[in-house]
Amino acid sequence: MKANKPSLILFFTALLCTIIFDCTQQDFYALYAKAIVLPAIFIYFLISSEFKINKTQSLVFLFCFVGQVFDLMDIEVSEIGGVVSFLIVYMLILKLIIIDNEKIKLRRKDILPVSIVVIFIVYLLVSVLSLQSDNMKKFNALYTLYGIVLSILSYFSFVNYITKGTHITLLMSLMAISYIFSDIFYIFNEYFSYSVVLVLIRDVTQILAYFFMVKYFLEKAKIQKKGIIQ
Repeated sequence: MKANKPSLILFFTALLCTIIFDCTQQDFYALYAKAIVLPAIFIYFLISSEFKINKTQSLVFLFCFVGQVFDLMDIEVSEIGGVVSFLIVYMLILKLIIIDNEKIKLRRKDILPVSIVVIFIVYLLVSVLSLQSDNMKKFNALYTLYGIVLSILSYFSFVNYITKGTHITLLMSLMAISYIFSDIFYIFNEYFSYSVVLVLIRDVTQILAYFFMVKYFLEKAKIQKKGIIQ
């Protein structure tokens, strides 16, 4: 067994336990399962990358951890703390995507799918921000900034995949989709009454976002090692 396999097995075991505990509404045990997720995927990343991690990646993991701690603590400042933490995460990932990729060159056949992506992202942004519960109204400007940053991150991820169609751009898109659905269903949980389905989708997509994020980091490192510029 490879050295990185146990941590990956632990990660997916925690994912499975989260699904089971969410479905059975065992919130206490679900918290413990989710607490294992980030450390497990971080250890997997470190071992897979031969303990090579740059400053930006370190900050991404740090603020993911801080954001998750706020979410698990569920105290008065949890909402604002979690939003600020993951806003920083998205800005750092966006920085990596913009710096490490060539300028996007649209071909004629790309115009239609890119236009659909832009319309879809704008529609989601406007629709979700319009669902303002009393809690959301307190931080309206912050949620707006958060949504804009995530929208820009999603745009670069999807358009890179449309124009290049490489494995790394697929991972970028899957990561963006997971973060989008995680955040949308987080807001749905704040706006609507408690629903097992909403909680399950939120938790699963957030956990999968970590997985695709790490896979993106590893694929990027592999490409850089081969000296290929995507």
